[in-house]
Amino acid sequence: MVYPIEKIILIPIYKLWIGKIEGKGNILKDKPFIIAINHTSYYDVMVLPSLIVPITNKKMSVLVNNHYWKNFITRAFLNYYDCIPLFVKKQKISKQKNKKSLEKAVDYLKDNRVLMIFPEGKRSGDGKLNKGYKGVAELALKSKTPVIPAGIIGSDEVLPKGKIFPRFKRCKVNIGKPMYFNKYYGKKPTKKILEEITREIMKEIGKLIGQKYNY
Repeated sequence: MVYPIEKIILIPIYKLWIGKIEGKGNILKDKPFIIAINHTSYYDVMVLPSLIVPITNKKMSVLVNNHYWKNFITRAFLNYYDCIPLFVKKQKISKQKNKKSLEKAVDYLKDNRVLMIFPEGKRSGDGKLNKGYKGVAELALKSKTPVIPAGIIGSDEVLPKGKIFPRFKRCKVNIGKPMYFNKYYGKKPTKKILEEITREIMKEIGKLIGQKYNY
């Protein structure tokens, strides 16, 4: 059994701030997958794991901005859960480091894990869905793994920006059907293909939160 202490203590606590859940039946139990979600609050980091881990009994890792490894407390937390750093700042070395992070993510999926990614790359300041980065598409093609889109509504009210403690609110979670990209396998992952896949995923996330993806 994975994360036994978390299942007994942490997950039930996090679920106190989760209200209606739709689409739990779309969670794959027999294979690894990528879960792609919108991002409006720090609370998002634990919403999906608290739902997915008890169902799949799989280890779950998250792709996270490398900025959060600078603080020793968050670094210890991220390392404990095998999170993977993403280097979002445009620096010469960022591309090389992100390539290694992508390779590690593929290895985790081959190890039958679940991988969570925020395609927007950062929290939305106004709750609106931002443009998605192509990393989720690259990961899906390299690992040949299905992507499950998910939408969280109201997590920014549970834990707004600048707040440490959650409010007495509840968020809603909508989990979409797995998306398969077999038709792209064997093709060169051109910029156009990666953008097409990213757009497909982001449009589904938009539908799950009642928003239109305009990019």
